[in-house]
Amino acid sequence: MMNLPDIATQTVRADWQFFDDALDSGWAVENFWAHWGLFAVGIVGFVLLVVMGFIWFERRFISPFQLRIGPNRCGPFGLLQPVADAVKVMLKEDIVPALADKWVHFLAPIVVFVPVLLMFAVIPIHEGVGLISDLNIGILFIVAVGSIETVAVFMAGYGSNNKYALVGAMRSVAQMVSYEMPMAFAVIAVVMVVGSLSLHDIVAAQSVPFALLLPMAFLFYFICALAELQRTPFDLLEAESEIIAGYHIEYSGMKFAMFYLGEYGGAIAQCAIITTLFLGGWKGPILPPVFWFMIKLFAVFGVIVWIRATWPRVRIDQLMGFAWKYMLPLSLVNLLIVAIELIWLEGDAIRWWVVPLNMVITGGLLTAWAGFFKLKGGEQVET
Repeated sequence: MMNLPDIATQTVRADWQFFDDALDSGWAVENFWAHWGLFAVGIVGFVLLVVMGFIWFERRFISPFQLRIGPNRCGPFGLLQPVADAVKVMLKEDIVPALADKWVHFLAPIVVFVPVLLMFAVIPIHEGVGLISDLNIGILFIVAVGSIETVAVFMAGYGSNNKYALVGAMRSVAQMVSYEMPMAFAVIAVVMVVGSLSLHDIVAAQSVPFALLLPMAFLFYFICALAELQRTPFDLLEAESEIIAGYHIEYSGMKFAMFYLGEYGGAIAQCAIITTLFLGGWKGPILPPVFWFMIKLFAVFGVIVWIRATWPRVRIDQLMGFAWKYMLPLSLVNLLIVAIELIWLEGDAIRWWVVPLNMVITGGLLTAWAGFFKLKGGEQVET
């Protein structure tokens, strides 16, 4: 006689199998526009809901670090606080500077948010499920689309006709471009192991999660994602030492909300990419694949919030130097190591014994290379 957990597990699997059968029946081919419309609305709804979930989760998760309670007034456990904030910001006045470039100023918030939606068009949350469920150049598409945000940031600073906004935009663009190169090399390491640009193939190849098999690529991609998202310790726009809040200083109302939405939407996209490239995507025991995908998604974001609550900010010179002097050379060395291992294995299946080997190599390289960089300054002052 089966117990209650077994019955529940089989019921969930049966429901998901029905959904799989419906997708595999050729419905998407026979109803092309209905398929695109359904998934387009689903992607927008998914991003908006998860953004509100991320905002609530970050505030509640970070509050104990700061000896606060967090949102607890609007709805049970403060769950409706993001909704209240959204209503408030939509009712605020939209102020446009008199000498601003109106069209550039108007389009910048839209250009920031659109790439997030385009990324989710190719990210598979389950085998065969997605707007474009198995694009053969999926990861290349994501890298290309993700670079559009750099243009949007410059548009916001330039279109505002504000010197401070322009300087903030240039600093942000320099930061994003600098960290795109080590990020791309981390992606190339994954592509070399899998031999495909398809995100579906990358997930299918992870009998061993690539976070364990390629620890240096995983670490570098995660750090670069923090820099791309301008999250702690790279959130220089929000630093107390800065005069203004960066490139979006001249934005208010719904336009500012679009930048806010794009920031958290980008966090969702990067967490989903990390989940797909390094954490096995939807793979997991017992629970349905989508559940595992969401669990890993929120786990990655939890680490990002944890870093925000505990790490200090870096200076702009430290940020740029870390990208060009530390991460870029080591990412190239990592590609060489991955190539040597692939030639050594000669097409054999990935072995678990490679995991501790790569862990040791990663630790040794990070420690050895860090020895070349010393903090400059006077003697330590005794207090």
